Amino acid sequence: MEAPGPLSAKYEGSFAYYTVKDRMPQILTKVIDTVHRNKHKFLEAHGEEGIEAEKKALSFFSKLRNEMQTNKPILPLSDQLPDTQIWNQYLDYQRTLLSDGDEPSWFRSPWLYVECYLYRRIQEGLFLSPPISDFDVFREVKNESFFQSQQAMFALCTHLQELKGRMNSLSKDKVRDEIYKLVQVSLWGNKCDLSISGGQNNSQKTSVLASLEDFKAFILVDDMTSVWNILSKNRDGNMESRTRVDFVLDNAGFELVTDLVLADAMLSLNLATEVHFHGKVMPWYVSDTTKHDFDWTLKQCLAVNHKWMSKCGETWKENLKKGRWVYHEHLFWTLPHEYCTMAEVAPDLYTELQKSDLVLFKGDLNYRKLAGDRRWDFTVPFSQALRSFHPAPLCSIRTLKADIQVGLPEGVGERLTASETDWLTTGKYGVIQFSPVV
Repeated sequence: MEAPGPLSAKYEGSFAYYTVKDRMPQILTKVIDTVHRNKHKFLEAHGEEGIEAEKKALSFFSKLRNEMQTNKPILPLSDQLPDTQIWNQYLDYQRTLLSDGDEPSWFRSPWLYVECYLYRRIQEGLFLSPPISDFDVFREVKNESFFQSQQAMFALCTHLQELKGRMNSLSKDKVRDEIYKLVQVSLWGNKCDLSISGGQNNSQKTSVLASLEDFKAFILVDDMTSVWNILSKNRDGNMESRTRVDFVLDNAGFELVTDLVLADAMLSLNLATEVHFHGKVMPWYVSDTTKHDFDWTLKQCLAVNHKWMSKCGETWKENLKKGRWVYHEHLFWTLPHEYCTMAEVAPDLYTELQKSDLVLFKGDLNYRKLAGDRRWDFTVPFSQALRSFHPAPLCSIRTLKADIQVGLPEGVGERLTASETDWLTTGKYGVIQFSPVV
């Protein structure tokens, strides 16, 4: 994989400064606190070597926080992980965006880049502190969020099992209504984002199902008809044909369970024959799903004392075993690159996505990388904002938590800005936004 050449559109630097000042130091402070609180575990597991590793990691993170808060230059990575060279090449690329010869710094670099860079530097600090290099500084808050959301999960799993119990009697229109309902649950499950809340509790404590009708007014773009047209082909056509759906995952916890329920329903209702999941290779944006999170979630569902949730766990484990579900990891998802560079930077991943009939991109970070985190006009078509990224028909399922949104009808963005200055960042609004292969 290689860093891309210069891109034509320009970033706004002021937004990066505002957000760095507010959210990122808070996250890094929580990382420091988490490492310190686990000192006894490091001692038990590794003896004095574990204590020395904890001190080394704390020193690294304290220095990193100072670099961030005082607008120091962005430094090359030094850990020699598989993606280190790619990151350092990307830093060279960032230098080409500055016309005054200065070094890229925390306040003078694109927000998407510095935010990704923060999470990658956190991994660097741990990797350079053996034997605690594999410690996930976000696992505690991810697990806590999962357990605090269990009542909502119970309700959702119960709904799924009841749906599967009567699926043979459902008309085509009813199947469409049911899958649309679960897509909406997956959409609003995206509110549970620990990177936005700074690692504070952001669990889903009540069932989303009962509120869907009320929430419909807050879906700014609803392209469910286009999604349904793809999914229904398998149900209407030759049952020997294969329909593949890919989920590019976002948050672990409640949102991941909503995605698994949706994927299960797609298979059960003959809307898909195989589902592929794409997760992160390292802890990322506090609550993003890793392979460990994915496997841990299935184990928790299996072990829970709830009839229908444990039934879901059994089914999902069997789906993986029989290849109806496939889990993928790829370094590209934790690089700073926009997705329009994927064919060049990670051609193997782009080729893999081209095998899909429908790719569902979950969440805010995926949306920012799809559209490049640029200040597009609100009415710019979604397919245009994707630029060269068209591996397969795709749909973004996202609640708005960053200052970017495209594909809105004329005047909608301006009207919302006039009435709610923070409408782009609160998670109150959502989109189910589709783009065909262009």
